[in-house]
Amino acid sequence: MSAARVLLAGLALCAGVAWAAPAPWYHWRSKIDGHRVCAQVSPGPGWERDGGPYEGPLCQPKRRVLIVPMR
Repeated sequence: MSAARVLLAGLALCAGVAWAAPAPWYHWRSKIDGHRVCAQVSPGPGWERDGGPYEGPLCQPKRRVLIVPMR
């Protein structure tokens, strides 16, 4: 492989990482006792997604940005 192809492949990989966003957080509910936890991925096979997506580890709703036109 030429050096130019290797360089282009490396730049393409870096570009993909630069646009990556953090994973959203969800409430997960236990199928056994109904206990809820906040996590980015399922805690295991006995859990189902109960709410979300949320912005952070405290499962707070996503912030809404209001755009007010200037006069």
